[in-house]
Amino acid sequence: MINFENIKLKVNDKEITIGAVLESNGSVSNLKTGAWRSKRPVTNLEKCTGCGVCWSLCPEGCIVKRDNGKFETNLDYCKGCGICANECPTNAIEMLMEEK
Repeated sequence: MINFENIKLKVNDKEITIGAVLESNGSVSNLKTGAWRSKRPVTNLEKCTGCGVCWSLCPEGCIVKRDNGKFETNLDYCKGCGICANECPTNAIEMLMEEK
């Protein structure tokens, strides 16, 4: 296996690491990536049945189960893709325009 961390290229007098290599030892939980979304999911907890469809289909893993068995979105990591709202069988999730 090739270790890409040690392969550097020089572009316009700047040394860069090739590929999508993160040079830190952190994890994605330290990178709050939800700041650029244009829409955010809002869950109507009265309609939510706790089925977990949103949780199982979220590509970012940012939907968490609450103590009452229902689900909510951690907006620090949500990118606003809308899969949760599109697939919710009870239409408990609505995508609203993000406010600045």
